[in-house]
Amino acid sequence: MSSIKPNTKIVTITLNPALDLTGHLVDTLNVGTVSLVSKSTLHPAGKGVNVAKVLSDLGANVTVTGFLGADNQQAFNQLFEQMSANDRFIRVAGSTRINVKLVDTSSDVSDINFPGVQVDAAAIAEFEQTLLELAQDHDYFVMAGSLPQGISPQLCAQWIETLHQLGKKVIFDSSRAALKAGLNSHPWLIKPNDEELSELIGEELSDSQACQQAAQTLEQKGIANIVVSMGANGVMWLKQGQWRQATPPKMQVVSTVGAGDTLVAGMAWGHLQQWSEDDILSFATALSALAVTQVGVGVASLEAVSAIQQQVKTLPQQKATIQMQTKTGTLL
Repeated sequence: MSSIKPNTKIVTITLNPALDLTGHLVDTLNVGTVSLVSKSTLHPAGKGVNVAKVLSDLGANVTVTGFLGADNQQAFNQLFEQMSANDRFIRVAGSTRINVKLVDTSSDVSDINFPGVQVDAAAIAEFEQTLLELAQDHDYFVMAGSLPQGISPQLCAQWIETLHQLGKKVIFDSSRAALKAGLNSHPWLIKPNDEELSELIGEELSDSQACQQAAQTLEQKGIANIVVSMGANGVMWLKQGQWRQATPPKMQVVSTVGAGDTLVAGMAWGHLQQWSEDDILSFATALSALAVTQVGVGVASLEAVSAIQQQVKTLPQQKATIQMQTKTGTLL
């Protein structure tokens, strides 16, 4: 791979950040009764914030923006200072939500996600002005996570389209209604997992071929890069009618929290560095694989990433296959 290039500027957008309260259960989650936690952490998060943290560790010049509750912003302020990030978050009244993640002894994660702050018209106008300012000297934008109260999927999609019209590359990672609306706004890269693809088409996708066929319909919407994450089964990447696939080595899983965000960061970093497609995919896959072996998001050792990357198995490129026909005849 080539050395770091001088242009490492990127913007991450977290519209609905959270303080993640992660608890590691003594055994399993006991619904309706008491569950014991052996250890816990409380740290600033949200998908875009997680992406920013990983990118910062890799050496990117990160600007962070979105909406942040003014009443409990201290932990975020400290993180952004540690990252040397350019903080362009819009502060709004109230407290940023606390999300609960319970990790059992099998490393399965149960998420309890709260709705987030209420965003008013004045905050929206300030954010839109911030986006336009950042678009003057940034080419890459990562918009990741859910939407807070006051932000509709249609408004989110409008922001993606605005950046697209300005010639910007938008990496979009969301789910449910926000993802469905954003697909029609020309994001440059999306990263659905197999469950999110399944939800989009309304039926279960039983294997990687079914995931490929579902994803291929999205390419017709003008989405240049479609990255499908499948957990331990690896990553598939559709670009210009060609599939690439990478499978990580078997890892000792501690927590899967943040692994998908780490994958997004790896894909973004590889493109910033102008690496080859194969290097980008193997690096991002290795980075995500390393993430499941630790608690918390970040890159402590690039040497460890490189060692895993050497063990990532890649399949030869293959052309996209025949489009999938769903029960309703259309994907969306």
